[in-house]
Amino acid sequence: FLLPAILCLLTLLLPPLSRGAPMSPAERITQAYNLALSMQENMSTLLQTYLQAQGSPFSDPGFSAPELQLSSLPPADISFKTWNALDDGERLSRVQGAFLALTQHLQLVGDDQRDLNPDNPILLAQLRDARLRAQGMLGNVAAIMTALGLPNPRAEDTLGLVPFGASAFERKCRGYIVIREYGHWTDRAVRDLALFKAKYPS
Repeated sequence: FLLPAILCLLTLLLPPLSRGAPMSPAERITQAYNLALSMQENMSTLLQTYLQAQGSPFSDPGFSAPELQLSSLPPADISFKTWNALDDGERLSRVQGAFLALTQHLQLVGDDQRDLNPDNPILLAQLRDARLRAQGMLGNVAAIMTALGLPNPRAEDTLGLVPFGASAFERKCRGYIVIREYGHWTDRAVRDLALFKAKYPS
């Protein structure tokens, strides 16, 4: 019964095979935008599933801890003036760098949760799905940059040294931050790609 859902996800993640002309920048942008919208629709479910699985205080009503940050994740917050002044290359490079970091961090969170919540297949499946979507966004943004003739930054290890002796609470906090920032960067990607859709219409 999972096959239709997997095929639908692959349709969003993978560039369509074309025997004719290569995809135009507008087609690449539309594909990435549709993926970002799909990610946005699933975001609140992922966060709530994660919080409920961690127990108190994470599962307490209204839980929020904006003060918690990870230095290895770039912040999505940006002033409108700065955001509006970004050129195409810088705008896409920031999105690409963020989703590269998120892909790596979501792998770590998935590993943590397999240890902390091995009997929660729904959470583990949603984390795998989020990582696949982050990888898909990474590939889509790279394809847009190539279509626009922009250089693709070299992939880097954003995690650095991971404290494998972290406590269960520390790992739960880390996962919360990663999922929260995944949501923030998804919202920003939707806004960035909407700008590109207007700038490069079909």
